[in-house]
Amino acid sequence: MDRRVRVRFAPSPTGALHIGGVRTALYNYLFAKKHGGDFLIRIEDTDQTRYVPGAEDYIIEALKWVGIVADEGIGFGDGPHAPYRQSERKPMYRQYVMQLIDAGYAYYAFDTAEELDAMRERLKASNVDSKYDAITRMAMKNSLTLPEDEVKRRLDAGDPYVVRIKLPKKEDVKFHDEIRGWVNINTAQMDDKVLFKSDGMPTYHLANVVDDYLMNISHVIRGEEWLPSAPLHVLLYRYLGWEDVMPKFAHLPLLLKPEGNGKLSKRDGDRLGFPVFPLEWKDPATGEVSSGYRESGYLPEAVMNLLAFLGWNPGTTQEIFSREELVEAFTLDRVSKSGAKFDQNKAKWFNQQYVRHTPDAVLAESLKKDVTAHNLNFSDEYITKVCGLIKEKISFIKELWEIGSYFFVAPTTYDETVITKRWNDKSPLVLQDLIQLVRGNESFDAASFEANYNEALSKNGVSNKEFLQLLRVCLSGVAGGPPIFEMAQLFGKEVTLARLQHALSTINK
Repeated sequence: MDRRVRVRFAPSPTGALHIGGVRTALYNYLFAKKHGGDFLIRIEDTDQTRYVPGAEDYIIEALKWVGIVADEGIGFGDGPHAPYRQSERKPMYRQYVMQLIDAGYAYYAFDTAEELDAMRERLKASNVDSKYDAITRMAMKNSLTLPEDEVKRRLDAGDPYVVRIKLPKKEDVKFHDEIRGWVNINTAQMDDKVLFKSDGMPTYHLANVVDDYLMNISHVIRGEEWLPSAPLHVLLYRYLGWEDVMPKFAHLPLLLKPEGNGKLSKRDGDRLGFPVFPLEWKDPATGEVSSGYRESGYLPEAVMNLLAFLGWNPGTTQEIFSREELVEAFTLDRVSKSGAKFDQNKAKWFNQQYVRHTPDAVLAESLKKDVTAHNLNFSDEYITKVCGLIKEKISFIKELWEIGSYFFVAPTTYDETVITKRWNDKSPLVLQDLIQLVRGNESFDAASFEANYNEALSKNGVSNKEFLQLLRVCLSGVAGGPPIFEMAQLFGKEVTLARLQHALSTINK
């Protein structure tokens, strides 16, 4: 690419960062790193009425947790284009508004809220789209309809106003989207959006165009919900004389609810029992707490991997990617145009894969906390070996104790389904012989225990299929788990004998 790649993620601090927003940030990050460019964070807080305390810090913490690190911007250090918070850039926007007004591409509008509502009601009654456009603006109070001296008087008096873009009545606005191809919208379908308010604050439309220009943004990669606004932004670049340096646009597909019928929302997560926020969020207005991926036990590497696949595919069968591999493989031409359906089971699968590849010693650090919390004392070596045996059975690290507590506490109850199905008159005989054989064997490991077990089966005419799950239940109390003989080896001879004896003395008595 001739132009240095510079992309931005520009969230508004209006609440928790939706997982779809994290996906947008990730795609920007991957694209920048792929092309040796820059990725920056800009906070778009032009609408101060929607500002939520704590939201900005939450956004930055969420990105850092996932592993999305910016080169410059809010939370990551100032670069040459500071400040990166739009409310702090307020003084620089007015000159561009005046440029648009002087060139005849924008105008002052003095309509009150009541007058705007009345206009909409009139249009609605006539079955006409209720928008402020090339037709309706001529019946409203603005600098296109009022005498020049009246406009000056109102401005000098400090009357409230907004500045609206002056769109042509009927003109095709055509631009190329890196994902969707050519997009063509006629201005007859658009309205004269507000660009600037009398309090000196720009709206999103003006601020993001000006900031992208001043920050040398080369590509605007954002959600599909902004696609209808893109023609307006294209016109702003043209009217401000920046068409030659206008960034390329790429509008990402929506994240859809699991049923595929609509945009994924917090309500869907609550309804189906999965988070839609990267971190836990407490709404400062209501006190309501919403769960996050971090608190639910997801690993950040897994979240990055699963998000990458929500709308993009590498064109191969590979699904597990390191960050470096994602950077190498990522291209916009493999991003889908259609919405990406969120699959919670697939999300768990991704996390399971990363748990399996986590070193046993790292998993042991978590499990040790649970062991200690239950006032139990086991060596680090033993806890680490337990993790190695059971990590194939879990999707989240927090499940280690839940799944493997029997490695530390002998069972007092036994799976009733297995007992009912498998326990018969020969079962006590097999256990008695197995206990005797193990006790008389000087060595004890997985191989010798298996040999003793097979001998006890043979002696009593019982098949492995009939007794193997019963043996597991006698040792652990539960019906599933890691390889039985390796499990017994980790228990050791004395614990294994004690558990077999307890089962013999307890079951069916």
